[in-house]
Amino acid sequence: MKKYWSFFRMRFLGGLQYRAAAWAGVATQFAWGFLRLLMFRAFYEADAAAFPMELGQIASYIWLQQAFLTAFAVWYFDNDIFESITNGTVAYELARPMSLYSMWFVKNLAIRVSRVSLRCLPVLAVACLLPAPYGLGLPASPKAFICFAVAMLGTLLLVVAFMMLIYIATFYTLSSLGLRIMAAAVCDLLTGALIPLPFLPEELRKIVELTPFAAMENLPLQIYCGSLTGAAMGRAMLLQAFWLIVFIAGGALWMQRSLRRVVVQGG
Repeated sequence: MKKYWSFFRMRFLGGLQYRAAAWAGVATQFAWGFLRLLMFRAFYEADAAAFPMELGQIASYIWLQQAFLTAFAVWYFDNDIFESITNGTVAYELARPMSLYSMWFVKNLAIRVSRVSLRCLPVLAVACLLPAPYGLGLPASPKAFICFAVAMLGTLLLVVAFMMLIYIATFYTLSSLGLRIMAAAVCDLLTGALIPLPFLPEELRKIVELTPFAAMENLPLQIYCGSLTGAAMGRAMLLQAFWLIVFIAGGALWMQRSLRRVVVQGG
């Protein structure tokens, strides 16, 4: 365990070096946040009663989404891992006295945590100062905030576990590009990155809520906004834990199976 903690700490501190990129990202997230707020405001001015969430809830959803973007983003990949698979340098990783799955998992987790720590506070600070209903509101209750924090941790782990499946699948392909594009497109829609899941047609929403995608970005944001409460919230959090176990256990087993078939060319 100590060696994985050391590896996490090394990657985390390495990620903190990119401060200029973080400030550029913060500026971009402010721009996208305000643009999305203006878009939703136009819809709500036309017919606010037609939507399942209040404008203030949407504003909180958007600002949390922007603040924790690097934790949620399924399109954010570690290119070094893809390159190590395609060019054969993964052989050096296999020589380490560590589980390759655990090492890559910790690496991705550390990078995402470091990026979030650099970007979230400025976004949250400004969002809290904006007037209602355009700013970040308070959580629905203290209980909701605790559940939000737990769900956020589960989301971070689940996103990394899903990314691990994409990395492992690259062992069976000549290029990772198709997998990356397909994963990003599907996840942007089904995780609530484009629109909150309550805005989907009811029959489609019920199906999506059973998938692991609804347990990613959608779950903690809906809890914070107060649009997911009570027994429904409890069931959603249990489902998130279920998918997390399935993804990690399945990914680790798939990694072991894939490494038995790895062929590294050259000397």
